[in-house]
Amino acid sequence: MKKETEKIDAGAKYCVTKENAAFHELIGLGVKVVGGNCQERNQLKGRIMDETKNTFVIETKKGENVVPKCECIFEFELGKNGSVVIEGKKILKKPEDRVKEWRN
Repeated sequence: MKKETEKIDAGAKYCVTKENAAFHELIGLGVKVVGGNCQERNQLKGRIMDETKNTFVIETKKGENVVPKCECIFEFELGKNGSVVIEGKKILKKPEDRVKEWRN
């Protein structure tokens, strides 16, 4: 029984922070495009529904939008940890490769 409690406690200490957000799973997070080359995408706000090496699929009130990472700057909502702004060029990787980098 004690081992189960230890696992729960260890998991409770881990969360998405400003320091580790670029290496974390981003699907499901709230996001806002705060800068970039295309004026139409600026201020786009929603939730990340899918991610590839080069794009995010962001669900908004008007539907889904495919947004290229390399052209935008994103602000991710981290819940009680506030938010973090990340340049899309810095996370231009497959999600699984980005997560592996953090573990190394």
